[in-house]
Amino acid sequence: MSKKIYTRTGDKGETSLFGGARLSKDNIRIEAYGSIDELNSAVGYLFELTTDKQVREMLFITQNKLFNIGSVLAVDPSKDFDMPGVSSSDIKTLEDEIDRMDSALPELKQFVLPSGHSSAAWAHMSRTICRRAERRVVTLGGAQDVPVDILTYLNRLSDYLFTLARFLLHLNNAQEVTWDPKA
Repeated sequence: MSKKIYTRTGDKGETSLFGGARLSKDNIRIEAYGSIDELNSAVGYLFELTTDKQVREMLFITQNKLFNIGSVLAVDPSKDFDMPGVSSSDIKTLEDEIDRMDSALPELKQFVLPSGHSSAAWAHMSRTICRRAERRVVTLGGAQDVPVDILTYLNRLSDYLFTLARFLLHLNNAQEVTWDPKA
């Protein structure tokens, strides 16, 4: 017999961290790793909307790094667990990918709207979820220690997702939709 997915232990608005501590489901730590989980799901959908092999490989890596971040944030901070996180080399990988994609794109001279192609629009959606997750992690970092590489990674990831949106338009022979403040 398989283990059931429901435990009933969260029915009154609490959940457990890895390590056992119980917290309210609206605790900032839960908000932070829940936002990372949401971002991971958005990146997963973006992966499914994309056919470019190199982009898909990077999105797969990104999903795994986000899972690492979520696991670090889901640990009871009073416990000493060695969880996989992100490192400066992961941040450098994002920067290299941004530079690679940017080299194929025209110079950005206007604000762009999050549209033009479904994959680009979803990259922008992922970017905004990333920014919210980053804000939640910053709030958590104001109260408890958060590894600085996590904050840097999330900041760079939003830049990557913005550039990816533009690059996906390029790959799909679609045009950027620019902001018209008089529309």
